[in-house]
Amino acid sequence: DVGFDPLGFSDIFDVNVLREAELKHGRVCMLGVVGFLAQEFVTLPQFENGATPLDDFFVVPAPGLWQVFFTIGAVEAFSNNFKLTPGDMFADGRAPGDLGFDPLGCGKNPDALARRQLVEVKNGRLAMLAFSGMLHQQLLTKQGVIEQLANFKAIM
Repeated sequence: DVGFDPLGFSDIFDVNVLREAELKHGRVCMLGVVGFLAQEFVTLPQFENGATPLDDFFVVPAPGLWQVFFTIGAVEAFSNNFKLTPGDMFADGRAPGDLGFDPLGCGKNPDALARRQLVEVKNGRLAMLAFSGMLHQQLLTKQGVIEQLANFKAIM
């Protein structure tokens, strides 16, 4: 890490826990950005799209949202071998973000692995900013991202 911690969170929390959270949020936001864009082009047959992809969240019935919630919880629990507290999450020496899933063998070369890990952190940070920007843009303009780009008008 580069040591950038202006608020001093690493003095309070373990750096591994902070990095794990950063990687998880980055991975979720990378998928979220793709989802925000895909919803403007793809509609499932049983659903009707709202005015924006953000409105589509409220089209999903409550049991479906609970299903997603519990599925995410199960994936979280199983991926960490049910070690969910900061005290035991890294007790076995696991690196932050390393869930043991590498079907393509990308981690065999240590130099390439270090580069890919840096790329993942940087792309995750960018995705967190992009997702936040798209979310707030849709809240302000009531238009989807692609629609806003096609019909851009300055606010002032």
